[in-house]
Amino acid sequence: MLIRNVLVTGGSGLLGRHVVRQLAALDIQVRVPTRNRERAKQLILLPTVDVVKADIHDPKTLERLIAPVDAVVNLVGVLNGDFQRIHVELPRKIIAVCRDTGVGRLVHISALGAALDAPSAYLRSKGEAEKLIGAAQSERVQTTVLRPSVIFGREDRFLNLFAKLAHTLPVLALACPAARFQPIHVDDAARAVVLSLTDPRTFGQTYDLCGPNIYTLRQLVEYVVRTAGLKRPIIGLGHSLSSLQAALLEHLPGKLLTRDNLLSMQVDNVCGCAFPEVFGFAPSPLEAVVPMYVTEASPRSRYRWFRFRARR
Repeated sequence: MLIRNVLVTGGSGLLGRHVVRQLAALDIQVRVPTRNRERAKQLILLPTVDVVKADIHDPKTLERLIAPVDAVVNLVGVLNGDFQRIHVELPRKIIAVCRDTGVGRLVHISALGAALDAPSAYLRSKGEAEKLIGAAQSERVQTTVLRPSVIFGREDRFLNLFAKLAHTLPVLALACPAARFQPIHVDDAARAVVLSLTDPRTFGQTYDLCGPNIYTLRQLVEYVVRTAGLKRPIIGLGHSLSSLQAALLEHLPGKLLTRDNLLSMQVDNVCGCAFPEVFGFAPSPLEAVVPMYVTEASPRSRYRWFRFRARR
């Protein structure tokens, strides 16, 4: 399948920016709709990328965006908010427009653990979207669903959050310390998205995307703290205190943790299989990447940065 023009919804997010850059490197024309062009300022200078201010939830706007392209990559997702509108209704609209305009390729990003009977509203909404995408697969619209574990990278809001908290707090109180994750590097997840677009072997398929290693949440936080050059006691909270912490934090700006997040963590965020062979590469281990950006937040690295700025 020849793909020359792609619409990437959610292109200004962490995974989206990496997908867009990789597509641009292949000289593919990319349209990135956003409500705030400032969020996508890193992409505006890329020669084959057109950042468009648009409301993708408006059906007519969505039709204008999709009609000229060869494929759609839907990366839109939130950890908190109106899951039904964002995770279910938007994919439904995208599918309908693809059918109406003759756009025959759709790659959709879901989440590991998504299921109609999942414990959290987040995972259930992702499961509803997967059902819609599966029903849309046909000769007219070829679909692929990718289900990544938690994504890490230089600008992530996962490991970087714990690094920031470790620099701020003398003690870390950790909800659900035994929750299990198999993090995947953002470049690897983006590469799988890009490879899926044109590979007919991926049509009609669903793939789980994970890194090579499994960690508990406590192990991840301990690693981040240690890599940042800090020593912080980590207190694992039981179910009741985890729920209390989430109930308090979900009412604060930024919603660092919600009760629905806790419900999601009841499901192990790990793959029950090897990384898909169809993509032809092995994912990067967390330990090979994280030190390159977490240590930048340490006092020692800041000192080195100040010396560099002073040319000493």
